[in-house]
Amino acid sequence: MAESGRQPPSDSLEETSPTTHNFMIPKKEINTVPDMGKWKRSQPINKLVALLNTLDRWIDETPPMDQPSRFGNKAFRTWYAKLDQEAENLVATVVPSQMAAAVPEVALYLKESVGNPTRIDYGTGHEAAFAAFLCCLCKIGVLRVDDQIAIVFKVFNRYLEVMRKLQKTYRMEPAGSQGVWGLDDFQFLPFIWGSSQLIEHPNLEPRHFVDEKAVNENHKDYMFLECILFITEMKTGPFAEHSNQLWNISAVPSWSKVNQGLIRMYKAECLEKFPVIQHFKFGSLLPIQPVTSS
Repeated sequence: MAESGRQPPSDSLEETSPTTHNFMIPKKEINTVPDMGKWKRSQPINKLVALLNTLDRWIDETPPMDQPSRFGNKAFRTWYAKLDQEAENLVATVVPSQMAAAVPEVALYLKESVGNPTRIDYGTGHEAAFAAFLCCLCKIGVLRVDDQIAIVFKVFNRYLEVMRKLQKTYRMEPAGSQGVWGLDDFQFLPFIWGSSQLIEHPNLEPRHFVDEKAVNENHKDYMFLECILFITEMKTGPFAEHSNQLWNISAVPSWSKVNQGLIRMYKAECLEKFPVIQHFKFGSLLPIQPVTSS
């Protein structure tokens, strides 16, 4: 996934205060070709990708069961039980030892981010839990402001790949899907970040994402188009019929307007909907903040 383009919103990443920052004389760090890894991504980013690679490997080790029901393969529960057992150990590989006390709290969001083992479904609430997982890592200082591009286009993109594999392997049901009137059965955030990536693109316009040729040629570099490709692989029939909301969005004249509209839509359809937020967990890192009257 290309990392070029507009930067995703960084409201959750706080800049270091000048009064507490330890200044230093800049020095040369990239001395050999392998040192390029320092430039391309930070060590926590590498560790998070490795964590997600482990979840991916567990899918291969847990094949779907033969069962009469087409959807909701019960092998997912076996896969989830492994995560439930190992989540804290996985998170401990990312979090420094001096922050070990944070591991149980952060690990809960990881477990919440992969779907529900009882219903064998997945939706935007689970996706929001992974965003919360990343936010917690930012708040305890594991991830930094200068990681923000890699957080989205390396870590979150790898998360998407693993979730799509889960959805296809275990035929997971969409959680709270609005069907044809929803943006997508499973995801929302990659459409926001993916549209921001395409702002000011010299050639690709919103109308192009319903063009099969444009999607096939560019999906590997653009998160939004990768989402569109996955939809077309999973659904049959005319795009305008199975993804009416997206079809309407393709008529918006610019990616900036698409991005702004999707942010408003996410707030209204996800963050302010009881069926989604009722399942969200709050703790010391992400406390609920009651609105106080002024």
